[in-house]
Amino acid sequence: MEKAELVSKFNDIFGVNPEGTFFSPGRINLIGEHTDYNGGHVFPCAITLGTYGAAKKRADRKLRFYSANFKDKGIIETSLDDLVYKAEDNWTNYAKGMIKFLNEAGYSVNQGMDVYIEGNIPNASGLSSSSSLELLIGIICQELFQLKTERLDLVKLGQKTENDFIGVNSGIMDQFAIGMGQAGKALLLDTNTLEYTPVPLDLKDNVIVIMNTNKKRELADSKYNERRTECEKALAELQQELSINSLGELDEDTFDEYSYLIEDEARLKRARHAVSENQRTLRAERALEAGDLDKFGRLINASHVSLEHDYEVTGVELDTLAHTAWKQAGVLGARMTGAGFGGCGIAIVAKDCVDSFKENVGKAYIEKIGYAPSFYIAQVANGTCVLD
Repeated sequence: MEKAELVSKFNDIFGVNPEGTFFSPGRINLIGEHTDYNGGHVFPCAITLGTYGAAKKRADRKLRFYSANFKDKGIIETSLDDLVYKAEDNWTNYAKGMIKFLNEAGYSVNQGMDVYIEGNIPNASGLSSSSSLELLIGIICQELFQLKTERLDLVKLGQKTENDFIGVNSGIMDQFAIGMGQAGKALLLDTNTLEYTPVPLDLKDNVIVIMNTNKKRELADSKYNERRTECEKALAELQQELSINSLGELDEDTFDEYSYLIEDEARLKRARHAVSENQRTLRAERALEAGDLDKFGRLINASHVSLEHDYEVTGVELDTLAHTAWKQAGVLGARMTGAGFGGCGIAIVAKDCVDSFKENVGKAYIEKIGYAPSFYIAQVANGTCVLD
């Protein structure tokens, strides 16, 4: 969306022009799923699908939010003096959480705002529309109130909003990828230390195809928090004999030798995924750096197998997309991306095979599931920014 269009839409709703216009990307994760809260590595990138925003300070303490994606909700109004979670406030809870935690961190958001939001990330797709919104609100506040925030501060406050305001016990990957993203590069992030390496994403004659199941899911209502608890219990069992702080510190051989300490089969499988997926992610980054795209693709496939059988977060929709994608010409690899339980998968597909890929996978999906998936080509983008 062009800046002029965003200004015009803001004016249509609020009757004045905004002080600033902004964009915050979505994200995909190439590999390294459900490892971020287990102290492992992730390998995400920001994408050109995202959330646009325009905002203007007010003279009072009212906060007025409008989303073109939820027109039926109209303008949702609250106050700087009432930054508490309310289910009826819908999507604006993410904005309220960011503003609340910015103020609690010592930054001063001391006037109200009018905020217009419009995103092109499919809702509940697993491409991180919530984290995109959190970082967008962070940048809006930074710019309008001249806050001396570091980008990493906003990333951490986005995670805090997710964890402590919304109630989803997520890791930091989504906010990090969205806040720190670089065009043309994936970020290998060590979630223990937050050290990261931007890696050029040279896929040669291939593109990333996002495959949307079009199955809606709500993270807070999913088994996401349950999986995290299972991993924490498995870690505690391993800590009886191992001096470790996270599952991400283990290699597969060490885990294998001490796996007898985990007394429950489900917890054993969850922990095995966390350990093996972390190691796969490191191997995938090395394969990409070496230009070995065939190996990179096989590791992406292996990630889905582990998520399907050990972590059990895929479901028939995501499995149908991945399993069908594996059989198509020109596909290097395919897997679910995001938290699972619906949402999206990704496939690395040769450019000249994309049309047949969409047709064949779409047809098989409709036959199995009963409705159509959606496909998008992902371009890798910069992180959250002010629109020039």
